[in-house]
Amino acid sequence: MTLADTLTNQEKLAGLGLAELEQLVGLVAYDDTSDPFPVTGWDAVVWAVGNATQTAHFFQSAFGMELVAYSGPETGNRDHHSYVLRSGGVRFVIKGGVAPDSEIIAHHARHGDGVVDIALEVPDVDRCIKHARAQGATVLEEPHDVSDEHGTVRIAAIATYGKTRHTLVDRSGYEGPYLPGYVTRTSTLKKPEGAPKRLFQALDHVVGNVELGKMDEWVDFYGRVMGFTNMAEFIGDDIATDYSALMSKVVANGNHRVKFPLNEPAIAKKKSQIDEYLEFYQGPGAQHLALATGDILTTVDALRDAGIEFLNTPDSYYEDPELRARIGEVRVPIEELQKRGILVDRDEDGYLLQIFTKPIGDRPTVFFELIERHGSLGFGKGNFKALFEAIEREQELRGNF
Repeated sequence: MTLADTLTNQEKLAGLGLAELEQLVGLVAYDDTSDPFPVTGWDAVVWAVGNATQTAHFFQSAFGMELVAYSGPETGNRDHHSYVLRSGGVRFVIKGGVAPDSEIIAHHARHGDGVVDIALEVPDVDRCIKHARAQGATVLEEPHDVSDEHGTVRIAAIATYGKTRHTLVDRSGYEGPYLPGYVTRTSTLKKPEGAPKRLFQALDHVVGNVELGKMDEWVDFYGRVMGFTNMAEFIGDDIATDYSALMSKVVANGNHRVKFPLNEPAIAKKKSQIDEYLEFYQGPGAQHLALATGDILTTVDALRDAGIEFLNTPDSYYEDPELRARIGEVRVPIEELQKRGILVDRDEDGYLLQIFTKPIGDRPTVFFELIERHGSLGFGKGNFKALFEAIEREQELRGNF
């Protein structure tokens, strides 16, 4: 069986099927037999935040995620609180330091709220680490087993851009709620009557921002170390406005379940969104996470009702005759997209709908994208100019443009 036919542990728990995932995130056929670093899919996105208790509540109350596991002082973990949340095939682990000398507190003091670990589920941790080491990767944790009454998880970790890491996880022999050291935990939070079961089903991609001149280094890293392939490239006028610019390349694992766009700033008249991120995050890191949904209208309405703010799109975007001609027929009237500020783009494979939140923390760093795919394997290239102009308007309000 190839990895294209394999569901991750989290996808199985969520009851997701391959056909649904193919539409949600654009899976492609893939034979892993010759892959030196086979990746099944996402395992977890691990966050370091200033207050894990409140952040976990935020993701439950605003983003509709479900609390499923916990580790903290009550379970013998004196260093930090850690809450495990899920929505469909997406797992967030929210960590906040308790002990004054906790590394999480030190990390947060420098970088603010952000992603510290993009953990990946793999079928063979040792095989992946052996190849990564041979290709010059920095191994942060050697392969080792962690066990409890629910079974055994084999894990290891490698370094990537900035302070971000990839923990590699083989949980095929484990039935616990997350990892050994965690206990099952649920929340007393009650969803509003009539609320959707979940607001998003899968993680589509995670975007990394790196320093000027470093993008190609990390594209090479993902290809050489992890066997990822170049999926797309955006440079020049594709990804610039009259005032700011950036460059981006996208790498993906064999079945396209895991996709990493990598951005670096480009020389322009004013400070780009990448420059602003690097300044306030104090280095490279994960800029935004794209959450895949099968009904973006319902998701956006629910998030707005919960107080989530989105970037504004001017009416002129929807009234542009060239846009109308290019996108053709989509599943909802343009007027409904305009009402919500949802962008639309079409390529040779189909179309997609997308919208972007404002930064979710105090620093102008991490934000979210909501995406609904209908055949398109792209990233909304036709929307880049409108998106970046919207970001520039927000930068100007913050005094960072």
